[in-house]
Amino acid sequence: MAQQVKAVIARAKGAPVEVTTIVVPDPGPGEAVVRIQACGVCHTDLHYREGGINDEFPFLLGHEAAGVVESVGEGVTEVEPGDFVVLNWRAVCGQCRACRRGRPQYCFNTHNAEQKMTLLDGTELSPALGIGAFAEKTLVAAGQCTKVDPAAEPAVAGLLGCGVMAGLGAAINTGNVGRGDTVAVIGCGGVGGAAVMGSRLAGASRIIAVDIDDRKLETARRLGATHTVNSRTTDPVEAIRELTGGNGADVVVEAVGRPETYKQAFYARDLAGTVVLVGVPTPEMTLELPLLDVFGRGGALKSSWYGDCLPSRDFPMLIDLYLQGRLDLGAFVTETIELDAVEQAFERMHHGDVLRSVVVF
Repeated sequence: MAQQVKAVIARAKGAPVEVTTIVVPDPGPGEAVVRIQACGVCHTDLHYREGGINDEFPFLLGHEAAGVVESVGEGVTEVEPGDFVVLNWRAVCGQCRACRRGRPQYCFNTHNAEQKMTLLDGTELSPALGIGAFAEKTLVAAGQCTKVDPAAEPAVAGLLGCGVMAGLGAAINTGNVGRGDTVAVIGCGGVGGAAVMGSRLAGASRIIAVDIDDRKLETARRLGATHTVNSRTTDPVEAIRELTGGNGADVVVEAVGRPETYKQAFYARDLAGTVVLVGVPTPEMTLELPLLDVFGRGGALKSSWYGDCLPSRDFPMLIDLYLQGRLDLGAFVTETIELDAVEQAFERMHHGDVLRSVVVF
C-alpha cells in the first residue's frame, strides 16, 4: 500500500523550499523503500532549487542519506528489509561497455526507480539525483542502496552518499595520491576538506589547503592540511611552488569549479603532475589555456565524477575505517537539524558557516 510521508520539495525556481506530504508507492521490481534516518544538506540540492540542474520542477530534494530498508520489490537480492544502507546515485547496470570492461565505477547507464513519487494531487516529483531523501521515506532502485555496518552513526554514514565521497575519491581514486606525494587542494568546503582528509589517509607528505576564507583553512588544518594559503591575499601558485621546493605539487585538486581556480591548479602542479577537477562548473563557463603549456607540462588533467567511486567497494571500506577511528567522518557534521530547517541550512551553507548541516529524522 502506498504511504504518505513528510518531505521537502522545491516547487519553483528560486522559491523557498517547503515541507509537504508526498506519496511513496510500494516498491516494484528492482526497487526498495528506505526509511531515512539522516540526510546531509548538499550544495547540489541548492542547485536543483535554483534551476541549475534542469527545470523538471517540482523537485524532491535530498540525496546524501543513510537509512534502513523497509521493503523491497520483486527480484531484489542486494538488500533486504532491516539492512542499514547508504544511498548512492551510481547504481551500476552491469551491462554497459564500462561495466563489461571491468570498470563499473564509470558505468554509463546508472539507473533509478521506475515508479514516481508524487504530491497528494498526483503531480509527479523529480527526486534529486534519483534519490529524494529529505523525506521520512523514499523510493529508490535497489542498486542505489549500499549495505554498511549498522554501528555507524546515520548522520555520518550518509555523507558518503555525495560530497565527502566526492572529495575522498578525488584524491584517492582519481588523483591516485600516494605515500610521500605533495598535494594542493584549492577550495576547502566539504568536498575540498574531504580531499584533504583523503590525501592524509593516502600518506601524502605535504598537503596545502587553499581558500579565501580563514575559517575553512582552519578546518582544513584539522582535517589534515600541513600548510594553508589564503588566496585572497597571496598568489596561490607562487605559494604552492614555494612550499614544494619550487616545483609545484604532485597532485592538485580543484574543488571550486571555476576557470580562474582551474588555471591556478594547472600552473601549481609539478611537471608530469596531475590536476583533478571535482568542483562543478556552470554550463556557461569556458577555459582557455595555451596548448603548448598543456603539451609541455605533461602529466594528466582529470575530472572526478562522484570521486570515481564504486559504492559497493568504497562505502563499506570507508565506514570500517571510520569505526576503527582512522577516518574522522564526524568532523564534517557541523550541526544536526530538523526537516523544516532546510531552507535556513541553505542560507548558512551559502555564507560558508557550515561544512554540513544534516537533517536527522
